[in-house]
Amino acid sequence: MPNTASAKKRHRQNQAARLRNRTQRSDLRTSIRRVNEALEAYASARADGSDTDTALEAVNNAYVSAQKKIDKAGSKSLIHRNKAARTKSRLQARIKKAKA
Repeated sequence: MPNTASAKKRHRQNQAARLRNRTQRSDLRTSIRRVNEALEAYASARADGSDTDTALEAVNNAYVSAQKKIDKAGSKSLIHRNKAARTKSRLQARIKKAKA
């Protein structure tokens, strides 16, 4: 346990930052999961021969949202900048492969 006043303050600040980071990381993972789910829905729509335009639009909207969150997390050092770039690149590659 912290003994000095400054150590107590740092402890409080660290707890607040931990909670903030946890929610932001969770939102980031959720947005990436939504892109993957939209890709699966698009793939099943292509297999069924049903309306692929709305499924593709859902994929693009999910990707734009995820890209924004990934960039923000990378710029705030919530995740490393290289991991942010790698994640975006892999998502974009999956989207390109699904469209082909």
